[in-house]
Amino acid sequence: MQYTQLGSTGLIVSRLALGGSTFTSGDTALGAFYKVGPELADELVGMALDAGVNSFDTADVYASGQSEELLGAALKPHRDRVVLSTKVGNRGAGNREVLHSGLSRRHILWSVDQSLRRLGTDWIDVLIVHRTDPFTPLIEQLEALDAVVRSGKARYIGYSNWPAWLAATALEMQKANGLARFTHGQMYYSLLGRDVERDTLPMMAHHGLGMTVWSPLAYGFLAGRYTSADMARDDNRFAHFDWLRFDRDRAFALLPVMEAIALEAGCSMAQLAIAWLLGRAGVDSVLLGATKAHQLADNLGTAKVALSDDQRARLDAATAIVPLYPGSDWVEEDGLVRKRLGDHRKRLGEHRK
Repeated sequence: MQYTQLGSTGLIVSRLALGGSTFTSGDTALGAFYKVGPELADELVGMALDAGVNSFDTADVYASGQSEELLGAALKPHRDRVVLSTKVGNRGAGNREVLHSGLSRRHILWSVDQSLRRLGTDWIDVLIVHRTDPFTPLIEQLEALDAVVRSGKARYIGYSNWPAWLAATALEMQKANGLARFTHGQMYYSLLGRDVERDTLPMMAHHGLGMTVWSPLAYGFLAGRYTSADMARDDNRFAHFDWLRFDRDRAFALLPVMEAIALEAGCSMAQLAIAWLLGRAGVDSVLLGATKAHQLADNLGTAKVALSDDQRARLDAATAIVPLYPGSDWVEEDGLVRKRLGDHRKRLGEHRK
């Protein structure tokens, strides 16, 4: 297993992490998504630990809190050697109380206490805000997160699914007010969803943020097991849980390209998709989600996959996104400016000698 620092912090995380979004005790809706019961959850956590995974992720909203309960119980004997992350901000299934949603100070502080109870732990390593909240002033959100860190209930904070402008604004407010700073963003990123390359990744690089990736296989599509007929069935997960909304025609056109490259690399298509992500600049860790033990075993095998520059280039070309104004792709490089800057830096270097 490979390890890295999370963003600019000293926190060491495994480059492959286990997500508990599919964990359930059985009493929940969305049966096409929540499939992992207590016994299998224990098995998956054990497999991940044996493979060297030290980073585990869940959220208060997953299966109405059941995911936190199962993951916390499975990790209890190993709590001092794992990084445990959970999220706040969404409304739990069946909860219609107006106060139990969003990122108000009241809801953040209340939710953290509930998560600690369900996880069976005294502290959360990384508390992540799960969504944006347009109704709560941003400074209120950030001050509440700072209070959680200062209380010792969370060691670090991050965000998920925020646009680049909002995350950058928050970082400047945290800096100006001496508040606990975001360590990273947890974002959707895959061969079928490369939008974060436009603004989010450049912003993260500028501010020293890390990135953890959710749904690297586009809800399992990139594992190569779906057909057009499967996607049309009412019992597949995309029929009820299609948040990604990727271009189906383009997605099916990509699969033969992936299959050929995976054959060359001696890996599965799922491993290929994850290995491509691990080689992208700015990606710290990739969250693995599985509903069967053999799926997780295959995903964990990505740690041994090495892609050539040519193979990466072919995947890049097959999934390239169209640049949008005013992204950096619209700025033509000025050769004269580059030469003058180079000459200036050369003279500066000679002067310092």
